[in-house]
Amino acid sequence: MRTEAEFTDLYENHFSELAAQVCAYLGDATEAQDLVQEAFLRAWQRWDKVGGYEEPVAWVRRVAWNLATSRHRRNQVARKFLQKSSAPEAAPAASPDHVALVEALKLIPAKRRRAMVMHYMADMTISAIAEQTGAREGTVKSWLHRGRKELAALLADETPGARRRAEDPDTMPIRIRRGIPGARVPRSSGRRASVKEDRS
Repeated sequence: MRTEAEFTDLYENHFSELAAQVCAYLGDATEAQDLVQEAFLRAWQRWDKVGGYEEPVAWVRRVAWNLATSRHRRNQVARKFLQKSSAPEAAPAASPDHVALVEALKLIPAKRRRAMVMHYMADMTISAIAEQTGAREGTVKSWLHRGRKELAALLADETPGARRRAEDPDTMPIRIRRGIPGARVPRSSGRRASVKEDRS
């Protein structure tokens, strides 16, 4: 069995040339380097066997080319699909409200932020969030309540007279349901949504 130092020498002496060969085939230097690194990684994982070959680099080269061939085929399939498909419609620019909302969500602790996104953007029920996170439903409701309270304070106007009822987050309109693609449609009854009303 060859030593770790010999594997290091193999890597340093042959990586560049193998990457150049694969790059010429794929036309993408970064992708070629990734594939050659993957081939060397597999060689290292089997070094007790590969290291005993007369030319270990031949094994690495074969693996690298096999990976490149597979990648090339997948790229061809994807390219043909994209050529047949119509170009997607341009996504609308984010509104100022959306930008403000995203920035405000970043300031909310991770667990509460995740619950908010799951409930109001992914339209997941409280029970589904509890199952996904491994938390109790009561804990999820607490996350939503506290998250709404924090979000209300963060989104409130600076002027006291124009504050959006941040003092009572349970009756605050859920801004997250408006202005975000994929968010749930507000209730049609005209009543303001409340976390206390969410018992699903």
